[in-house]
Amino acid sequence: MTDQPRRRLVLASQSPARLGLLRQAGLDPEVIVSGVDEDAVSAPTPAELALALAEAKASVVAARPEVQGALVIGCDSVLDLDGEALGKPADAEEATARWKAMRGRVGTLQTGHCVYDTTAKRYASATASTVVRFGEPTDAEIAAYVASGEPLHVAGAFTLDGRSAPFIEGIDGDHGTVIGISLPLVRHLLAELGVGITELWTPREK
Repeated sequence: MTDQPRRRLVLASQSPARLGLLRQAGLDPEVIVSGVDEDAVSAPTPAELALALAEAKASVVAARPEVQGALVIGCDSVLDLDGEALGKPADAEEATARWKAMRGRVGTLQTGHCVYDTTAKRYASATASTVVRFGEPTDAEIAAYVASGEPLHVAGAFTLDGRSAPFIEGIDGDHGTVIGISLPLVRHLLAELGVGITELWTPREK
């Protein structure tokens, strides 16, 4: 009896943080960026927007001929602050205003996940939510953080695995959701499609 070949895995995201989390969990996906125009996607709530974006990214990549036979993972994150959906800030001015508005408050990071099985032509999707308690950085600290350029590249203008980590007092929920991908949720979505996550692990080097 021979082992079944390991399924090909594709990440429809250019986020190094998502790729890093997947690799730490024993997965080694190829990266194929979807090119979805995020501004063209809308939804009634931040959670639904994050899910719609994840589904759009996964389905666009899954439709490409070169990925047939693969499992495609699409993700997108949106910060829900009082019902307003906040993605990546457009510029340094917006990032500064965002942080001044967020400090001392509580928001919810919504991360949509979609796993598309190109062989079965079906997908499973869901949104993971994590509450984030922001600290109170000074104006000088905010200015220094914005000058680093980091907040322009992350949803909500912050991340737990970068320079803004000292400005986050705590979270309630899965930290991976905030970084960009919830590994427990990925496992559940794969299971819905009949795939065990351990089947996708890369072999350990001897």
